[in-house]
Amino acid sequence: MRYRRFGKTDLQLSVFSLGTMRCLASEFEAKKTLQEATANGINHLETARGYGKSEQYLGNILKTDLPVPRNQLYITTKLPPTPDANLMRQWLNESLERLQVDYLDCLAIHGINTWEHLAWVESPDGCMQAVQDAVRQGYVRHVGFSTHGQLDVIMSAINTDLFEFINLHYYYFFQRNAAAVELAHQKDMGVFIISPADKGGRLYTPPPKLEELCHPFSPLELNYRFLLNDRRITTLSVGPANPTQLLAPLNVANRDKPLSLEEIQALRRLDQESVALGTDQCRQCYACLPCPENIQIPEVLRLRNLAVAYEMTEFSQYRYQMFENAGHWFPGVKGNRCTSCGDCLPRCPHELDIPLLLGDAHQRLNGQPRRRLWE
Repeated sequence: MRYRRFGKTDLQLSVFSLGTMRCLASEFEAKKTLQEATANGINHLETARGYGKSEQYLGNILKTDLPVPRNQLYITTKLPPTPDANLMRQWLNESLERLQVDYLDCLAIHGINTWEHLAWVESPDGCMQAVQDAVRQGYVRHVGFSTHGQLDVIMSAINTDLFEFINLHYYYFFQRNAAAVELAHQKDMGVFIISPADKGGRLYTPPPKLEELCHPFSPLELNYRFLLNDRRITTLSVGPANPTQLLAPLNVANRDKPLSLEEIQALRRLDQESVALGTDQCRQCYACLPCPENIQIPEVLRLRNLAVAYEMTEFSQYRYQMFENAGHWFPGVKGNRCTSCGDCLPRCPHELDIPLLLGDAHQRLNGQPRRRLWE
């Protein structure tokens, strides 16, 4: 296991962090997973108020069942933004009680996803008043935020200078947030990448075409190496439901050197394959937004890109089916809501027939509605 400095917190975190969102089936299964992770050098455990019984399970296990003492582990929990400082104090006290700890190494505001959330955070009477009181009193040592928001919201949240670290989405197949990674790095913030295995493309169950393009590496391994090669990034989330699912990340946990020539060649093959999309390729410039119908055009077309170029249809369907069902965590409506108004067409620098592509994406990807796992 390798360790990196978590920005201005100065914590030395393992390059993989154990997210506990999926440790929900039973306390027994959670205990086995936590024991395996900590025995193999993972020293950062992340949970959230919203993750079912995760805080409770983690608190019970921390007391007696881990091979590593509490003072050698770093605990993060996440609490949602709120305009009510007293409510935030209540939530924080409840998390400390469930976790059975006297302090949190890190507290993250969970989901600064909208301008309204950011306004609550910046308000002098909002949730940060309670958080900053907790820091002064020693109940919280470091403060950051997680986000599923649009890039402009993320950049503005970083620029508040209220935070020491950020949790965000950034992977080989989703590089839209590259500017946020760079800005956070410039401000010496710790950078924690959320769910590179699942949200990064469901890379633990890749289609045959993607496996062929990545050979001799697995797609999951190559994505991990793409991220670990980036020294601006401190740690990657791994969210196993059982100890077996730790094998893939642990296999690369000591490989954070620069990319090898063979790895670079595999990534170039992935780059070149996107050319197969031809004149239908959405290049993710986001110039088409805003859409009058609230269609997140670039994200819909990104999912279409992945399905067509890499045959990542299962992943693209999984994400597409969250539109209209996950609120601010995955905003926007499905492609069939397009009215062909033409508002986006003159803004697209590549002259894509966006209404046609939105209809095609919906036909390929629509299915049963999905919600976020912890909901």
